[in-house]
Amino acid sequence: MLGNVNVLLFCLAAWALILTPGPDMIYVITRGIGQGRSAGLLSAAGVTSGILVHTLLAALGIAVVLQTSELAFMLVKYLGAFYLIYLGVKTILARGQLALGQTNAPIRKQALYSQGLLSNVFNPKVALFFWAFLPQFIVGEPSSITLPLIGLGLIFALFTFTFLSLVGYFSGHIGVWLNERPGINANMRWITGSVMIGLGVRLALTKRV
Repeated sequence: MLGNVNVLLFCLAAWALILTPGPDMIYVITRGIGQGRSAGLLSAAGVTSGILVHTLLAALGIAVVLQTSELAFMLVKYLGAFYLIYLGVKTILARGQLALGQTNAPIRKQALYSQGLLSNVFNPKVALFFWAFLPQFIVGEPSSITLPLIGLGLIFALFTFTFLSLVGYFSGHIGVWLNERPGINANMRWITGSVMIGLGVRLALTKRV
């Protein structure tokens, strides 16, 4: 699968990109702080699943539609932005305080996973990134680019999940610390909601390159 791929160079570039703070990292940190370690881990799993979706789209060539169609790009972009803003507003309007780091609080696992997945899938810049980034590490002229792209995407997803899982887990520890300080806890839903809204606005203002 990876016979025509410069794996070492790809791994170095992938880690450099993954360690750079971005929307996915901020999203997982926000969930981890707001709802505990389990929420951070589930959000990391959701985001990683979104990466797998983008990998498959890139491998099948569907992502090129976003690159060539202004309408398709705008549609996906605004769907993603609306979804993130919706989550932010919903968090701000929720009654009471956020359950910071309370591992005994009920966690809707499917909802947390789905939100992480959708926040990544509905970002067209990620699709374009995979379409432009992954082929750079394929050397020679393989008979089919599909399998090498899938292989690279799987490696990138594994690295991403490893890193974001650590981020989500230790963000939960931060949540436990904050939970013991009611003054900070009382304002966390505003902070969490504002971060999500900010990510949505940032995505809405994203331009094609």
